[in-house]
Amino acid sequence: MEPDLFTAAAEDRQEKDPSASPLAVRMRPRTLDEVVGQQHLLKPGSPLRRLVAAGAGGPAGPSSVILWGPPGTGKTTLAYVVSKATDKRFVELSAITAGVKEVRAVIDGARRATGGFGKETVLFLDEIHRFSKAQQDSLLPAVENRWVTLIAATTENPYFSIISPLLSRSLLLTLEPLTDDDVRDLIRRALADERGLAGAVALPEDTEAHLLRIAGGDARRALTALEAAAGAALDKGEAEIGLTTLEETVDRAAVKYDRDGDQHYDVASALIKSIRGSDVDAALHYLARMIEAGEDPRFIARRLMISASEDIGLADPQALPIAVAAAQAVAMIGFPEAALTLSHATIALALAPKSNAATTAIGAALEDVRKGHAGTVPAHLRDSHYKGAGKLGHGQGYVYPHDLPEGIAEQQYAPDALKDREYYTPTRHGAEARYADAVEWTRKHLGRKRS
Repeated sequence: MEPDLFTAAAEDRQEKDPSASPLAVRMRPRTLDEVVGQQHLLKPGSPLRRLVAAGAGGPAGPSSVILWGPPGTGKTTLAYVVSKATDKRFVELSAITAGVKEVRAVIDGARRATGGFGKETVLFLDEIHRFSKAQQDSLLPAVENRWVTLIAATTENPYFSIISPLLSRSLLLTLEPLTDDDVRDLIRRALADERGLAGAVALPEDTEAHLLRIAGGDARRALTALEAAAGAALDKGEAEIGLTTLEETVDRAAVKYDRDGDQHYDVASALIKSIRGSDVDAALHYLARMIEAGEDPRFIARRLMISASEDIGLADPQALPIAVAAAQAVAMIGFPEAALTLSHATIALALAPKSNAATTAIGAALEDVRKGHAGTVPAHLRDSHYKGAGKLGHGQGYVYPHDLPEGIAEQQYAPDALKDREYYTPTRHGAEARYADAVEWTRKHLGRKRS
C-alpha cells in the first residue's frame, strides 16, 4: 500500500533496528540479481527486468504479469524487489483484505498520477485467487488501458481461479519450487550477512541437511526455522546450531534417510515389498518416512506405478490407472497435499489382490527371444498390402476373426518353434480369475495343444 504515517514509522523503525523484523523479511533481496532461484524469469529482457528498467515504456511498455507458484518460492519477494528498484509509483494490496472499493481507489490514484505527474503505477495484488469474478472484473479497464501495471500473485492454478479476460491481458509467469541448492545458498547467506545472523552461530552439515528437509523448497519456512533455532542456540550459549537444538525448536525429529544413499533405496524397497505383502500399515510407515525425509514425490509415484503392474497386474485392473492418476496428480500439486494422493494410491495397492503373472509372462517371453527362439513370422500373418506380396504367399490362408460367430479363428499365430509355448499363467486372485477363464477358452479355440 502507499505509505501512511504508521507505515512510514514502522519502516523507519525497521531501518534503525533491523532485528525488529523477522529474518525472512531482513533477508529479502534488494535487487533482482540477489534473488535465489527463478533464473528462467530473470533473463535480460524478461518482463520482470523490464518492469524495473529505467524508461521502459512507450508503445512496447512492460506487460502486466501473474506470478503463479507454490508458497515460499519468491512471488512476494519479486514484487518487493520491483517496488524498491523501480522509479514507478508502487501500490500493494492483498485480496484477503481489499475489495472493489480499494481497487477503484488505486486505479483513480494511478490515473491522477499519470495525468498530473507522468508517474506510472505498479499494482501488486497478492492472493488474487481470493478475488471474486466481479472483483477481478474491476481490474480489467486499468490493465487493458495500462493505467496500472499489474503484478498479481497466486498459489492456485490461474486457469481455474482467474478470469479469462484478465489472463489474456497479462503474462503468466510460473515460478518453480526452489531446489535444495537454492535454499542452501539462502541459508548460508542469512548466516553470514550483516542483515541476517552476521556470523553469530555456525550451522553444521547434519543440521543444515535437516533444515533443508524441513524447508521442502520453501525459503520462508527455512529462514523462519533457522531464526528460531539460532535464537535457541544463542540462549544456551552455544556457538553452533546442533541437530538436537533444531529438532527441539521445530518439534520435528530428523529422519535418518539419505536421498542419495542406501536409505533411499532401502526404504523404497521396503515400501514396495510391504505393498506386495499386502501389509498396508507397514507400507504407510515407509511412505511416511519418505515423505518426512523430503523424498521427491515423483520418485515415490513412479515406484507405485511399477508395483501396480509388477505385483498386482490383472488381479485388479484398476491398480495401474490409480497409480498413474496419482503420479499425474502429484506432478500437478506437489507437497504437502501430494502426501494425501500418495497415501490413497499406497492403500489401494496394498489391499488389492496380487498377481505377478504379467511380470513372469513378459520375463519368459523375453528369455526365449534372448536365447534366439524367434523363428519366422508365419506366412499367413505377414504383411500383404504391398505389390508383389501375394506372389510370395504373404497373407494367404489368413482367417479374419471378425468374420466368425465367436470372433476367434483356429489358426497359428506364433512362429513354428514357439507355437505351443504358454507364457501367461494367470492366477485365480481377484479379477484375474476372469482372465484365467478367458485364457483357457481362447487357447482351446485356437487349437493349441496343452503343454
